[in-house]
Order: sequence, then structure tokens, then C-alpha cells
Amino acid sequence: MTADGPADGRNALTLLVNGEQYFPRAWRVIEEARSEILLETFILFDDPVGRELRQALMAAARRGVSVDLTVDGYGSEGLSPEFIAGLTEEGVHFHIFDPRPRLLGVRTNIFRRMHRKILVADGRVALIGGINFSADHLSSHGPLAKQDYALEVRGPLAADIREFARNALREPGRTGRRRPAHALPDRHDVAEGANARLVVRDNGRHRNDIERTYRAGIRLARSDIIIANAYFFPGYRLLRDIVRAARRGVRVRLILQGQPDMRIARWAARLLYQYLNDAGVDIYEYCKRPLHGKVACADEAWSTVGSSNLDPFSLALNLEANVFVQDAEFTATLREALETLLAQDCQPAAIVRRPHGGLRHLWTAVVVFHVLRRFPAWSGSLPAHRPRLESVAAPDPVPDPAPDPVPDPAPGATPGPAPHRTPHPGPDAGGTDGRTDP
Repeated sequence: MTADGPADGRNALTLLVNGEQYFPRAWRVIEEARSEILLETFILFDDPVGRELRQALMAAARRGVSVDLTVDGYGSEGLSPEFIAGLTEEGVHFHIFDPRPRLLGVRTNIFRRMHRKILVADGRVALIGGINFSADHLSSHGPLAKQDYALEVRGPLAADIREFARNALREPGRTGRRRPAHALPDRHDVAEGANARLVVRDNGRHRNDIERTYRAGIRLARSDIIIANAYFFPGYRLLRDIVRAARRGVRVRLILQGQPDMRIARWAARLLYQYLNDAGVDIYEYCKRPLHGKVACADEAWSTVGSSNLDPFSLALNLEANVFVQDAEFTATLREALETLLAQDCQPAAIVRRPHGGLRHLWTAVVVFHVLRRFPAWSGSLPAHRPRLESVAAPDPVPDPAPDPVPDPAPGATPGPAPHRTPHPGPDAGGTDGRTDP
């Protein structure tokens, strides 16, 4: 149901890789919508992709579809009033999650962001994953184009995602009743049908749900785990489960950033390399372009696609959404995509060996593991407030200019003919905006 309902075996799942597959599917979903479109995105840029999305949503609103578009106040701060006004004038309901003014030119709303990427139409089809509406998810963007993944869902889970998105408009920071985080079957054998469920993280009743579901999948793995994640600095418990899986003989492979869009992400991940490698974890770096994916698979049938990184921001602060899948066919498709990535564009990470007696290494290890163990609790002391969803109203229409006053005739003069004025037709006089057809 809302945040994390029961797994359902009647869903059709399709893996979408990068913007080349995702954006055409998104345009089609919007074009085929008949009653309702709900869209959430962390980043919406005024670039070729953002403008194409804008045109698609405006066209949907013009044909009578109810359209709600929510962007994050930090990730999409740069949108111009003109860009937004074009949407709202056509009837698109435009919402900004927790916008905050700059303080001395510095953005102050870096924490607790709405990081989800969800598009759902008519409760019938949904797209969810890590891909924003920006041109840097297309290979034509150049060497900084991002490698990323999303999932198309058709079936009952799409209706659950729709219900979640509707609730998020009413309660932007809290997303429904608490339900058990272990809703997938407690096994990794092949199940009939595509069992899948939505799992979210918020700062209310679902603070740890994504991490707990990840940990359950890792603990149940018996032969093989692949995790591809852009920002890898997990909590201590998740890190411990990864290490324990490798030590009990599971082949564990991590695909992390080799060409990061944020250097601190690679620096943080590399602090863990020796510890993981010593436990038997194989670490690879994706070197073709920046990795932005947040996916994983284990054994024959367990997998996940979503928006959640494995770092403090995603696991302890941001609002995130992942789909967890128990399905052999979909998991095989995702595994094949990741195996191809490993074979063609990844290289084993260089493990820098430091002597265990080195004072610098000792203090680094102490600090790192203290942070990993404590950051979920520390996150509660970071700036917090009840998040708000600011809805942008359509601009007021510009009134028609007042007609020039007609001067009174001079005393004794014969009045001339009245000036001609074209009557303004009412709404039923023809056309869709009060104007007659030519």
C-alpha cells in the first residue's frame, strides 16, 4: 500500500537504462495519460529535456488531464519564473518542496531534500528510479553524462505508487502508516510473477525502511551480490552485513564511481576500500563517465531500483523511494546490464595498503567507523523543521487596456456616430479561450 504495501505478483517490470531509454518512455506515458499525472523530481533544468517535459505536461493539461508537478527547492532552484508561469498558465499544478531563501548568497536548505524521482499516470503505469529531468542523463551531454537506471511498472504496484504520490501532496514530509520493512518473501528462490513493492524513506515513520530492506536482501543472499551505487558511505550495520556476506562465501561486487561528479564521494568511499577488500569484497570503479545509479541484485531473484544512495544523506536525511523486486526475469535483466558494465567500462579499484600500526591510519579508521556507527543519531541534531510544499499559482491575467475616453461634444454641436467597438465574446462564443475562430 502507501509507503510499503504487500508484494504483488501481477506487475510487468521494464528496466530503463539512461535517458536514451527513459525520456522517450516518459513522453509516451504523459501523452497517453487520460485523467491524472503525478510527477516528482529532485532536479528539473531549463534545458532541452526540461523544456520537452514542460511542453508535454502543458499539452496534457490542455486536454483536461490533472497534472501535479513537484520539484525540490534545492535541486531545482534555478528555474525561472517564466518557465514556471508557462506551466501554471496552462493549468499544471506546480509545487516546490521546502523552498528556502539564500542567506548571504548561500543556500541553506541542503538537508532533508525531496530526492525521489516518480512519474505515475492514471494509477496504471509508473516510472521510478534515479533519473532526473535534465540533459546530463543523455550521452550527447558529453563526458559528464551520467550512467543511471529507472524502472517502468505496469500493474497493481503502479496504483500503490499513485496513492503514495497523492499522499505526499497532502503530507510532504510524512508518507503513511508504518508497515513492516520485510514485505518480500524471506527467500531468494524463483517466484512466479513479478513480486515488487514500493519502499520509501522519510523523516517520520519510515526513517530506516530502505536500509532495513537492503540489509534483509544482503543477509539472505547465498551466492552473489552486485551493488552499483553512486555515493557509497553506508551506515555501520549495512556495511557489517556486506562484510559478513563476503566472509560466509557470497561473491560480493561493488560498482562505485571512478569518474565522480563530486570528488568527496570517491574520497569517502575509498576510506572503506581496504576494510571491504580484506573481507573478500571485490570493488570496481566505473570509469567511462559519472555513475549516478542506485541499483542492486542478489542471487537469482532479488533486486532493487530507486533513488536512494547508500550514504548519510539518503539513508538518514532525504526523502527517497525504491522498488524492491522478487522476480527472476527482471533480476536477470538487471544483472546482465551490470555484468556488461563491469566487463566493458569498469576496472578493479586500486587498494592503497596502509600499515595497521600507522598513527594516521589508526585515527582515520577510528573517525570513519565512529561516523558510520553514529550518523543516523547525529542526523536528528541537524537543522530540522516541518517541511512545506509551496504551490505556485498561475499569474493573474493582464487586464485589457481601458478604452480612450470619448470627449463630450462641444455645446451646440451635432453628435457624430458612436465609435465602433468589437464586442468581447463570452466563453460559449467559440474557441477554447473566448476568441472566435477566424
